[in-house]
Amino acid sequence: MRLCLVMSLVAGALLAADRPPEWPGFRGPLANPSGDNAKLPVSWSTTSNVEWSAEIPGLGWSSPIVSGKYVFLTTVTTDGAAKQPQKGTTYSNDYSAELRKQGLEGKELRAKLNARDFEFPDEVSLHYFLYALDLDTGRVRWKREFYSGKPPGGRHRKNSFCSETPVTDGKRVYVYINNLGAYAFDFKGNPVWTSRQQSFPTVHDFGTASSPVLVNDLLVFVNDNEQEQFIAALDKHTGKQVWRTARQIHLKGSDRQTGWSTPYIWKHSLRTEIVTIGPAVAISYDLEGKELWRLGGMGAMPIPSPYAYDGLLYLNGGTGKAVAAVKPGATGDITAQDGAKLNEYVAWLQPKAGTYLPTQLAYQGGIYVLTHTGILTRFDAKTGIQTYKTRVGEGGDYTSSPWAYDGKIFCINEEGRTFVIQAGEKFELLHTNDLGEMALATPAMVGDRLLLRTEKHLYSIRDKK
Repeated sequence: MRLCLVMSLVAGALLAADRPPEWPGFRGPLANPSGDNAKLPVSWSTTSNVEWSAEIPGLGWSSPIVSGKYVFLTTVTTDGAAKQPQKGTTYSNDYSAELRKQGLEGKELRAKLNARDFEFPDEVSLHYFLYALDLDTGRVRWKREFYSGKPPGGRHRKNSFCSETPVTDGKRVYVYINNLGAYAFDFKGNPVWTSRQQSFPTVHDFGTASSPVLVNDLLVFVNDNEQEQFIAALDKHTGKQVWRTARQIHLKGSDRQTGWSTPYIWKHSLRTEIVTIGPAVAISYDLEGKELWRLGGMGAMPIPSPYAYDGLLYLNGGTGKAVAAVKPGATGDITAQDGAKLNEYVAWLQPKAGTYLPTQLAYQGGIYVLTHTGILTRFDAKTGIQTYKTRVGEGGDYTSSPWAYDGKIFCINEEGRTFVIQAGEKFELLHTNDLGEMALATPAMVGDRLLLRTEKHLYSIRDKK
C-alpha cells in the first residue's frame, strides 16, 4: 500500500509538471483575456472579495502570469526617488501650453518637457526583479534580481522600465526586456541561462514593452526600434539564437520605426504562424523566421497585439487606423488595392476603428474595441458590422485591455475603477468596482481567481460566496 501511495504521488507530481500553465503569458493562453469559470468574481473593492493582496515595491506594468501555484511578475526599484507614473495622455500637451505662455519654444521647450515627462539613464540607477508569489496566499516564494545599474535607455512616465510580461512553459519562466536581453529561471528561482541583447534607441526614449512568446522550443520576440528592426528566436533550453530576421518596414511620411506590440502564435489547420504588428504593416512569419504575408495600413505607433478568435485573425492598426479580420492561408502582400476594403484573405475591415493603447477583446460573437479615452465600440466578429458605440463611464483614461467572463465585459481605467458591462449587442453598464489605485496592467484569470495588478499591489480577487 505504501508503494502504491508513493507511486500515485509521483505520478500526480509528474502530471502536474506536464500540465500546461494556467495563464502562461501576456493576455493569457489565447492572447484574448476571457474566462469560462462560473465562479469568477464580478464585484470587488479593497475590502470586498479580496482573497489576498501583496505589496509589490518599485514600478512595473508587466502583467502577472501563472503556472501551478506560482504567480510571476517583474518590477524595477530605483536607488533614490523615481519619477511618478503619468495618468492619461494629455499631460504633456497641457504642460506644453503652460510653458509656451511663459515664452518657451524650440530646444528650451523640449528640454523642459523632457525633464518633466521622461526619465533618462543618467538620472537613475535601477534594480530589475522577477518575483514568484504563492497563488493561494500571495506570499513571496522568492525574488531574483536579474539586472542592476543604469538602464540602457530612457522611458516616458507613462511607461515603466519593465513593461514586458514574462512567459512560462510550466517548467521555466522567461523574462525578456527589449533593450537588456532574455533571462531563464527554473521554478526554484535558479538562473538557467542569460542572453544579453544589444540596446537600441526607441522613438523619443519612450521605452519598451513588447512581450516574448513561446512556440515549440523557441522563445520569440520582436524588437522594433529606431535603428534596427528585427524578429528573433532563441532556443528556450540554452538561450542561443536560432534565427533572426530583419523586418522590412517602410513607414511613408514618418521616420518612426519603434513598436510595442506583442507577437502572436497563430495555430490553425494550415500551419503555425508568428503574427506581428509593426509601424505601418502587419507581418506574419513561419517558424523559421521567413515572411509569409503582410498587410499594410497599420499606424505609426503600434501597441495593440494580434490574436485569433473563431477562425479569424484580428489586427488592430492603432489610433485612426483599421481593425481587420484576416482568414488563414494568406501569402504575399494582402493589402487592399485601389481603395478596395476587402480581398480574398481579408474577411472584413473597419478603416478607422483602431485604438492607441488597449487591445480589442473577442467574446460571445462580438469584438469590443476600447479607446484610451473610454469609448467602447462593439462589432460583430464575423461581419464587422457595428452594433453600438458609447462612452463607458464618466470619463477617464484607459491603458489595460478589456477582459470578459460570465457574460460580462470588464474595462478598468487608470484610476483603478472597473466598469462591468453586459455582453451583447446592446450596451448596459451593470456596476463599477473601485480599487482606488492606478492600474495599467492587463489581469490574469486562474480558476475562480482574478489577479489584478495596480501601481503598488497585486490583488487576488475571489468571490467569497
